[in-house]
Amino acid sequence: MTNRTKLTDRQYVVPFVLITTLFFLWGFARAILDVLNKHFQDELHISIAQSALIQVTTYFGYFLMAIPAGLFISRWGYRRGVVFGLILFALGSLAFIPATAFGSFLAALFVIGCGLTFLETAANPYVTELGPRETASSRLNLSQTFNGMGCFMATLLVGQFLFSEGSSGDVSVPYGIMGVVVLLIALIFSRVKLPEIVVSPVDDDAAATGNGLSEVLKNRLFLFGLLALLAYEVAEISINSYFVNFVTGTGWMDKLSASRVVSLALVIFMVGRFLGSWIMRSVRAERMLLYCAVGTVACMLLTMMNLGTVSLIALILNYLFEAIMFPTIFSLAVRDLGPRQKKRAASLLMMTPIGGCAFLLMGYMADHASPFVPFIIPLLGFCIVLAFAWRLSKAK
Repeated sequence: MTNRTKLTDRQYVVPFVLITTLFFLWGFARAILDVLNKHFQDELHISIAQSALIQVTTYFGYFLMAIPAGLFISRWGYRRGVVFGLILFALGSLAFIPATAFGSFLAALFVIGCGLTFLETAANPYVTELGPRETASSRLNLSQTFNGMGCFMATLLVGQFLFSEGSSGDVSVPYGIMGVVVLLIALIFSRVKLPEIVVSPVDDDAAATGNGLSEVLKNRLFLFGLLALLAYEVAEISINSYFVNFVTGTGWMDKLSASRVVSLALVIFMVGRFLGSWIMRSVRAERMLLYCAVGTVACMLLTMMNLGTVSLIALILNYLFEAIMFPTIFSLAVRDLGPRQKKRAASLLMMTPIGGCAFLLMGYMADHASPFVPFIIPLLGFCIVLAFAWRLSKAK
């Protein structure tokens, strides 16, 4: 196997494994929100649009903290950025214990969102640097597979805990456990040494000069990638957040069954990332993205047609096609940037989860129209991803 086809280099294997564990953690934390939505609607007797504040609060933390996280990581390095993010993540999770007594969880969710921003801003570009440039998309997709595993475990375990008959429904229990685990992982990362990516003048000159945000924003490919990633986040987060509400609102299944089905969909999502990582070792990333974007657009159209079982299957199958999108768009957007600029660019890209706030509009549409109408929002998002993939494919 030549150096061009290696997934990573030998000296980076241990850092790659350690960083990949973080992808599981934030996948778990973000997927819990999709279960909490329905739980709070029933417990607090609120509408879908009102429960969307869960997403708004968490992803607003991403928006506000993304650039500070990028500056912090540029100054102090990837490892310290990871440790600081883990500490914020743990504090926000443990804050659910006192928050239960006051009946207000939004502040805790905001702190968790800030912590996750540090983790994702550090881990995503770091993984793209741990090996050959040609396999960056494949490498990031493999790491993101464990993100899918975290999503699956969260919806299955937390959904079972909250929706099972006789359950106390105390959300502080899963968050308290998660907080302790995250603190232990923060201790581990504070003790290990992660190799920093050395930035040389040659590296910067080969890609782009300068190290400020203004230089990054001059790259048109990056700007299109930023828009595509925002559109993907709008689509992906909205679908995840709406899934349980949709299948219960149409009368297709009860809450517990819905949480199990969405867990199945997330297993398909995880498998999709694993397969995508393997396929992209021989298929260009931009071509793979194009095929998958066509698949997601087709699935959304079938879902909106209200075809019963066919629509449900199309909705679940969408998880297979969307699986490779985040890591692939991310790696393609920063591909032509220098190592120093990637840290700056990552902070901008990690503002895109603010797209999760689009679920507020989706919830409003669901409260006032047919349950199938809100899927127009993810459909538009996937169309933008399709345009980005088409642009890159034509350029190649």
